[in-house]
Amino acid sequence: MDLGLKNKVVFVAGSSRGIGLAIAAELLSEGASVVLTGRDEASLTNAHTGLETAQCHGRLLSISGDLLNPAVADAAFARVTEKYGAIDHLVANIGTGSGQSGWALPDTEWHRLFAANFFASVHLAQAAVPRLILNPEGGSILFISSIVGLEATAAPLPYSAAKAALLNYSKNLSRALAPHKIRVNSIAPGNILFEGGSWDGRRAAAPQQVQQMLDAEVPQKRFGSTRDIAALAAFLCSTASGFTTGACFAVDGGQTNRI
Repeated sequence: MDLGLKNKVVFVAGSSRGIGLAIAAELLSEGASVVLTGRDEASLTNAHTGLETAQCHGRLLSISGDLLNPAVADAAFARVTEKYGAIDHLVANIGTGSGQSGWALPDTEWHRLFAANFFASVHLAQAAVPRLILNPEGGSILFISSIVGLEATAAPLPYSAAKAALLNYSKNLSRALAPHKIRVNSIAPGNILFEGGSWDGRRAAAPQQVQQMLDAEVPQKRFGSTRDIAALAAFLCSTASGFTTGACFAVDGGQTNRI
């Protein structure tokens, strides 16, 4: 299927590894121009080198910096519009699930995880929207959230609350931006396995316990792959999903029980 992404400019936050990198690769394969971002310059360089081919020459831009800083995010979008003249889509794949367990947590832990998992995405959207509005054909914003924002899990409380807030923000933002032809959706990944990811480490440390968890909690009894997320992300950025906005898609092998 031709998704109509050829020559579209897509800003993919957090794309030096894992889910973000897979999304970037999928978009490149569809002919889009892709902006790679990451805090670690070495990882970002490796990602750029791994993706760059003769076929995508000129369609790949890397920007290193901490997008948790609103000024850095705004400067990144300014650089993109300077190079490409416009931006068509934002994929906000940013955050961390690493945090303290339990209920008696200091305010600093709540602030840290909300900054990374909620406010960073809000800042990205606020930097992108004025530029998306200038696009007469409209565009889209896609937030990468988590199933921990949909149901009660064993994840750290601030992380879960921040991801739930992000889903609510996505839904309400979709209504606010619909008159501007900007669609807003979110993906809530389940247990996604990739090299260097959190589940990669857990499986290496306790393979039997991890498989028991999958057998008990996930109907498909396996991990998902970054490709599972990337394929859906490309579709949601495309005109093929032109009537889809304000939606959240759980990609979790059937783990969540929500309707």
